Amino acid sequence: MADELKRRLVHASGSGLVALYLLANSLELGLTWRRFQILMVLLATGALVLEFVRLQIGLDWRLYDVLTREYEQDNPAGYALYMISMTAVVVVFPSEIALPAMLMLALGDPISGAVSDDTLKRVKHPKVLVTMFLVSTAIALAFLPVAAALAAALGATLADGVTLEIRTYIIDDNLTIPIYAATAAWGVLEFAAI
Repeated sequence: MADELKRRLVHASGSGLVALYLLANSLELGLTWRRFQILMVLLATGALVLEFVRLQIGLDWRLYDVLTREYEQDNPAGYALYMISMTAVVVVFPSEIALPAMLMLALGDPISGAVSDDTLKRVKHPKVLVTMFLVSTAIALAFLPVAAALAAALGATLADGVTLEIRTYIIDDNLTIPIYAATAAWGVLEFAAI
């Protein structure tokens, strides 16, 4: 239980990246969207290097024992997928779409996890789905028009609540939440006016 709380707190710390961008932008400190994109690529690259060293060379820090789950011991860990997906949305989408998608992963996922029973199910309990949808909607409304916010929240909820399995590999929601959310918001903003 203590390790799970630590994982959730580390998850939530990703919201600091969004706060950094928003604060630097509002104070005109020179952190443009382009520079933020570069920062995110550097952070994701660092995570991938750490994962390569952990999985291929055998780096065995105690931190990995605390912050990774059993099934991640021989597979890419959630933190690397987290950084990859956040970086992907930052590189592909504008800030008003990418930032709430990042927050849905950083804040929505650990909050929905807190109401979950932590068992692997094809579709999570309705209480978890509703929690993720409400949290994601609240986040998205700060950045997006209502229809796009609802679409983003629905995308994040599907990514969090429906387990996707390809062959025998379960796709971690750390990879899918921001991507589904951003793509759904973009789709509404791009095509709803047609």
